[in-house]
Amino acid sequence: RRKIDWMIVPTVCLLYLFCFIDRANIGNARLAGLEKDLGLTGTDYNLVLSVFYVSYIVFEIPANLLCKYMGPGWFIPLTSLGFGLCSIFTAFVSNVHQICGVRFVLGIFEAGMLPGIAYYMSRWYRRSELTFRLSLYIVMAPLAGAFGGLLASAILKLPKFGRFTSWEMIFAIEGIITVGLSIISFATLTDRPQSAAWLTEEEKALALNRIKAERLGTTEVLDKIDTAKIIAGIRSPLTLSTSIIFLLDNITVQGLAFFLPTIVRTIYPERTTISQQLFTVPPYIVGAFFTVLIPGISYKFDRRQIFIILCAPMVMVGYAIFLGTTNGHARYGATFLVASSAFALAPLTNSHISANVLSDTARSAAIGTNVMFGNIGGLISTWSFVKSDAPNYPIGNGLNLATSSTILVLGAATLWWIKRDNRKRASRSAEAELAGLSQQEIQDLDWKNPNFRWIA
Repeated sequence: RRKIDWMIVPTVCLLYLFCFIDRANIGNARLAGLEKDLGLTGTDYNLVLSVFYVSYIVFEIPANLLCKYMGPGWFIPLTSLGFGLCSIFTAFVSNVHQICGVRFVLGIFEAGMLPGIAYYMSRWYRRSELTFRLSLYIVMAPLAGAFGGLLASAILKLPKFGRFTSWEMIFAIEGIITVGLSIISFATLTDRPQSAAWLTEEEKALALNRIKAERLGTTEVLDKIDTAKIIAGIRSPLTLSTSIIFLLDNITVQGLAFFLPTIVRTIYPERTTISQQLFTVPPYIVGAFFTVLIPGISYKFDRRQIFIILCAPMVMVGYAIFLGTTNGHARYGATFLVASSAFALAPLTNSHISANVLSDTARSAAIGTNVMFGNIGGLISTWSFVKSDAPNYPIGNGLNLATSSTILVLGAATLWWIKRDNRKRASRSAEAELAGLSQQEIQDLDWKNPNFRWIA
């Protein structure tokens, strides 16, 4: 397992780091003059953000099924190359129509990244091991905010290069780094244990058997794409409830990614642009710490639903402070409370869904559904902070207080339902219900198999 950790996790972590940077660097570019140079007025900036999520949502599930069809070892490097090039192309746009076009294509390439990596790691790790491993790459989201702010500050200090302005250099330099990493990943990522040149034959068999042992009612790890299994993954009650939670959480996470530089500017308007960029870094560092800590504790206790519930109160307190005071120091402190819990829900929800379906196809569809719902939340977030609501943004802050409160209630209700349904399953006669069914019919049952138990 440790050898798998060293070979798989670092590569996907770096790729996801720059995936999030290439998406969110527009917030840093805004501080550096993007709006003025492109002639953006009114809600044009919100429109530019929204266009990204339209393609992101539409291509989410198809992208994850394509990842399964192509194999993650090819799909993840290719899609990374695509969004790296999109970042570079953003440096050459000159009006709102061009940047909207590039952001739309960026959404297509990034659509499969988060669910694709989650699905890829489910090929290598047991259900109990997934939460912590997912946190190690999803922690790149808050680290991308911190690193992106630092990198943007450093780029702004560079002398002008040719025709490029400071915000154009942010997109160009970060895109070039992404393209370089994607090319390297073609050599470092491998589809599955059986094709890993860095494992011995004995290690390949062990890695495969570890995963196969958890597949109830089947002896195969990588099944063929099947409509019944796709529907089972999407229609699982736990998939749907957890996906709604991720939707609500992503309103907060993506809103923080796109608007934290703007929020900092309203709190500290007298600071220089570089200083404002640097003020965005500390909340993300705190968020990164808790994105590993909370799933790490979850991994230790092999429980996820209770930690999903416990993430909500800190976010609620943070937005209550935003609504309750105009004091700059208090509002800046509130960003730390929000970041400390909001980012942790991504690894918790994706691993929770992955652990509660059986087949490889159902898992691919379920993770894709979760991330698709999350990106609907991302689309909503692009309109949560608008210029007319500045500088205190009561509508956006009120919306995020409402979403975090709903997460608390829905998470608790889901935990109650899990325990209730497991008790009902325990009282049923699995042998009688499965009598007369073929092996394929039993496999297609997935979570409906009476021997299956939800993992809370």
